[in-house]
Amino acid sequence: MDKIETNRLLANADGIATAAQILRDGGLVAFPTETVYGLGADACNGRAVAGVFAAKGRPAFNPLIVHVADLEMAQRFGVLSNAALALVEKDWPEALTIVVPVRDGTGLSDPGTAGQDSLATRVPRSDNALELLRAFGGPVAAPSANPSGRISPTTAQHVLAGLDGRIDAVLDGGATPAGIESTIIGFLGQEPALLREGAYVPSAALAVAQNSQTAPTAPGQLASHYAPVATVRLEAKAPEPGEFLIGFGAVSGDISLSPSGDLIEAAAALYAALHEADARGVTRLAIAPIPNEGLGRAINDRLRRAAAPRG
Repeated sequence: MDKIETNRLLANADGIATAAQILRDGGLVAFPTETVYGLGADACNGRAVAGVFAAKGRPAFNPLIVHVADLEMAQRFGVLSNAALALVEKDWPEALTIVVPVRDGTGLSDPGTAGQDSLATRVPRSDNALELLRAFGGPVAAPSANPSGRISPTTAQHVLAGLDGRIDAVLDGGATPAGIESTIIGFLGQEPALLREGAYVPSAALAVAQNSQTAPTAPGQLASHYAPVATVRLEAKAPEPGEFLIGFGAVSGDISLSPSGDLIEAAAALYAALHEADARGVTRLAIAPIPNEGLGRAINDRLRRAAAPRG
């Protein structure tokens, strides 16, 4: 892939207008959401969406999330069941992606859905992302703005560390607040299915079945994903010789996701901590135990994938 100049745009009116024009011209723009930075392309431009896969080195069978400005636009491209509407029609929750049947004749590019008859879509709850989507005026396909399988970016600098020279621009809106990706819930069968743990924690009133499919029906389902350069050991209460320890709660470590044991703070700090380990040249990484409850389930999901054997 030929190297291009990657512009760093401020997340103001001029920067957003420039980013929207780049998308209209078929270019690639990284932008902040409430979860992580996404790498955006016009979801109806097959060449542009193919450019996302090329820039990331992403497998073509792995579908993308289509970001839209509001529920009305989501319904133009996907068929939302009553159960899906009940969850999103009043106020689309932060950090929630739903998978629904794709609507016929919408003009969405085939690469964006990875050739499937379903669509992963969400309304981001970030002012910068919404302003960009409104300025662009259409759907934007946007996986996380990082090389495929590596650590997701929570700052513009993280984006540039992985994709500088491969994309047209990054819209710099500062650090993203949630720090991990959206939760993905599928509405393709008789009942909702949890396809990916994430920053949205479903209420106890929402009965969500665990996904049992082996092929990716939504982003973030590959066994090895979100990985730093270092090998990763989990559930570490103390470092072994040569290890860099990321702590949590009572396990202090070299750095800590949250000294107080706060899961929200830990989620927001997770990818920044992994990026810091990479920047320090760490080759052996140990990570303290994280309670597997609430938001901790999503954190542990990312850590298991970061520690998984790499192909």
